[in-house]
Formats: sequence, structure tokens, C-alpha cells
Amino acid sequence: MHSSKKARAIGFNHVALEVGDIEEALVFYGRLFDFKLRSRDATAAFIDLGDQFIALQKGRAQPADDDRHFGLVVDDKEAVREALTAAGIQPLPGPFLDFRDPWGNRIEIVGYDNIQFTKAANVLRGMGLERLVKNSNAIKELTEKGMAP
Repeated sequence: MHSSKKARAIGFNHVALEVGDIEEALVFYGRLFDFKLRSRDATAAFIDLGDQFIALQKGRAQPADDDRHFGLVVDDKEAVREALTAAGIQPLPGPFLDFRDPWGNRIEIVGYDNIQFTKAANVLRGMGLERLVKNSNAIKELTEKGMAP
């Protein structure tokens, strides 16, 4: 008898965002985040996130995203809030730190310390972020799943 096994989804390699112009997108995101550019060409740029990346791709035709978004994990959520203010970008209403980029992509900013998502120690070291730790709520969630650090 043949047994069908489903693949298990285990994470994200990258997120692709459509933008109007690659150079403008790099300038925009560079005002908000300290990042390393993995590579780029005339129609795409790749922002390194250690073992993951964001792909910026030229060409956006749809209207702004309302509920569709992704959570971008950062080492310092308050620094992003300050950078948004300095750039004149108003966060979206609601309980989270969400904003739209100039092309309508909705992004939620999530602090590394407060979520289950965990980078491997070697990846954190390679990113120069060994200092990052989880808060008690995140450790509790991880412990409940048998994944405590």
C-alpha cells in the first residue's frame, strides 16, 4: 500500500515585495533599517537577514495592502518607531507597529525578544547579534512547545 507523506512547512527563506523603483526602495528602507545588501540588479535587490532575505522586485500594479502583511523581526522595535517618526511615516492605527511603504506593502515590526521565532546561535553570532535574548513570555511559549533555549 502506498503511503503519501506531506512536506512539513518549517520556515521562510525569503519574502518578496513589489516596489516601483529599486533604488528608491533601497533608500526608503535604508532610512529605517541597518541592513546589508546581498545583491542587486536593475529589477531586483536582496536585503540580507542572516539566513533569510527580503527580495525587492520592480513592478507593483495592485493597490495598497490592507490586511495582507508580513512581520519583520528586528533587534530594536523602538528604534524602528523612532526612525519612522524621523522619516515622517505615520504608523497604521492598531495595537501593533505596522506601516506601509511607498508602494503599499504593509509591514508589521516585531521585536525579537517577544516572539517564538529564534535564530540559531551561530546565525546570531554571524550577524553580530549574540546579545539578543527572549523575554519571559517568549520563553514560556517556547517551553510549552518543548523548544526552550
